[in-house]
Amino acid sequence: MSGARAAGYRLVGRRLDYLLHLRPAEWPIMAAHTALGYLLAVGLARAAGEHLGRGLLGLLLWVVCLNGGTLALNSAFDRDEGDIAYLRNPPPPPERLALFSLGLMVVGQLAALALPPLFGALYGLCFALSILYSVPPFRLKAVAGVDWLINMIGFGTLTPLAGWATTGRPVGTATGIVLLAFCPLFAALYPLTQLYQLEEDARRGDRTLALMLGIPRSLDVALAAAAAAFLLFAWAGARSAWKPGAAAWRWSLLLIALLAWAAVLVPWRRVAARLRPGDHQRRMYLALGAWAVTDLAVLLVWGT
Repeated sequence: MSGARAAGYRLVGRRLDYLLHLRPAEWPIMAAHTALGYLLAVGLARAAGEHLGRGLLGLLLWVVCLNGGTLALNSAFDRDEGDIAYLRNPPPPPERLALFSLGLMVVGQLAALALPPLFGALYGLCFALSILYSVPPFRLKAVAGVDWLINMIGFGTLTPLAGWATTGRPVGTATGIVLLAFCPLFAALYPLTQLYQLEEDARRGDRTLALMLGIPRSLDVALAAAAAAFLLFAWAGARSAWKPGAAAWRWSLLLIALLAWAAVLVPWRRVAARLRPGDHQRRMYLALGAWAVTDLAVLLVWGT
């Protein structure tokens, strides 16, 4: 147990388990990807403008209520014993964790009524997908391929779209392609989050995508999906009305993001057969770094 976790237990007791299963370690990643949509809508120069209040409320609801609630709901039914994404040595799920997570998501749905209708609709759609993903008898996370589709759509595209939706502005063609590109990009990331959990997933009977494909083919899928994402970014760039002289540095930033993914995935695929679960876990966090580089590149390219 880390010193911070031990201090938390001394302060609030076992109630800390509820917070841990919301997996706050993931909140900065989710917040950045949600905020990306907001910043693309208003532009970096006007980030603190008239839509800021709605943007911050949407960020809180999407990251803490919806995403945190979804992860806690998943923990309530998975009952993992080993490390899970964004939570090492997870404590046993509290008895009322499922009710707590559902209540948190309901609060977020009600608060979403204060935001533009598209945000509330996206929240409701992802709320429904969360239940279908985690809760028996549906438990679509145990159906290979369906788990992948839900995550690539929900986290990949709908999350930044929700950030955009807080402004109430319509989505243009180039921006729509950019948001769509994050769908295959998360399709690349998602199987990487499962590679170090294959034994536990198999023991539980969950037929996840990575388990069905195996490690080498999961990495092949990740490489192909990342390539598809950057083809879409390139298409969005071709459809953007960039001023003369500004295109070169924008294309350069997209190339840097592409190289970041290649630097993670290509060596990983080459040595995959020799890696242990802990090695896959460490490389998964490197892939999250490549995701962060891509978010930043996209923001600078289309948000300035």
